[in-house]
Amino acid sequence: MDQVRRLLCDADPAALVDVDPLQTGLRISVQLTTGELAGVLEQAGCVLGPLAIQPQPSVCCGGCGG
Repeated sequence: MDQVRRLLCDADPAALVDVDPLQTGLRISVQLTTGELAGVLEQAGCVLGPLAIQPQPSVCCGGCGG
């Protein structure tokens, strides 16, 4: 997990990574394309199938300014 976090933060300094407690997977927030994300995860030793990355829309309304 540390290597995944380090490589993602190298690619996107604002990257966020955590374990999803309700599912077997990671939640990753980055400003990378799906292909770029797959490449970074592959560098970290994570071999992914074609459906492993499931992009989700942002739920940020921008109201808090954060």
